[in-house]
Amino acid sequence: MAELHRRFAEEARAERPDLSALCLLIGAVADGSLDDAGIDAAQVELDRLAGQLPFRPGGPAEWARALHRVLGERLDFHGTPADYRLLESSLLHEVLRRRRGLPILLSVVWMEVARRAGAPVYGVALPGHFVVGFGPESDQVLADPFAHGRVLAGPDAELLVVTATGAPLDPSYLTPADSLDVVLRILNNIRAWAAARPERTDVALWAVDLSLLLPSHPARLRHERAQILVRRGEFKEGAAELDAYAEVLAPVDETAAEQVRGEARAARALLN
Repeated sequence: MAELHRRFAEEARAERPDLSALCLLIGAVADGSLDDAGIDAAQVELDRLAGQLPFRPGGPAEWARALHRVLGERLDFHGTPADYRLLESSLLHEVLRRRRGLPILLSVVWMEVARRAGAPVYGVALPGHFVVGFGPESDQVLADPFAHGRVLAGPDAELLVVTATGAPLDPSYLTPADSLDVVLRILNNIRAWAAARPERTDVALWAVDLSLLLPSHPARLRHERAQILVRRGEFKEGAAELDAYAEVLAPVDETAAEQVRGEARAARALLN
């Protein structure tokens, strides 16, 4: 596990982080059966899928339709409501195997396959949903891999946002997502999955640990990590983590820092 964490941190700090490599390292942490051979096989599968796309089909709309035909229609990659209940839906190697997953993981498949084929592709992190974009902002075409890669017409993206948030579509939502932001959002999904299952603190802990290895991450994750340790009965370690987080908080919010120190004292009291 320590070696996987080291490789994840190294890739995350590379000049150009490899999105598929980071996602597969998440999968290796989650699934002990995914070894280097399995990671290589997943990368080969992405290459194979890219080889099924037509050669330079045209502009952004043609690329989007080509991905829809190959991945969505012919190979039946898509998502269903039931996929939200499965940890496998957040693991790239399982999504490649099952051809099912969450919107963001299916979008990773779309992006990695399209990128290998030479398409101008990127992720678009809409609130509550993740899609892919093709082409420059002035000629942007969006597709929804969760819905078999359906190409979105003018009002479709706005409807997705309104359904998720109740607010109108802000143009800033349509900007390309950074690879590390995509990885953090995947880990956030895994943390949310684990939070709904109190018996899976093991998953919650490694998801937080990987998030903390990213060059940019919310400081509050250190507080979350400490709370997970306490829930796992690791009171001494959790208290130490709480004290460390309180030191981070103190210069900006001493009241909040003192509350965290109180949590640390309460955790140590459980050692008696």
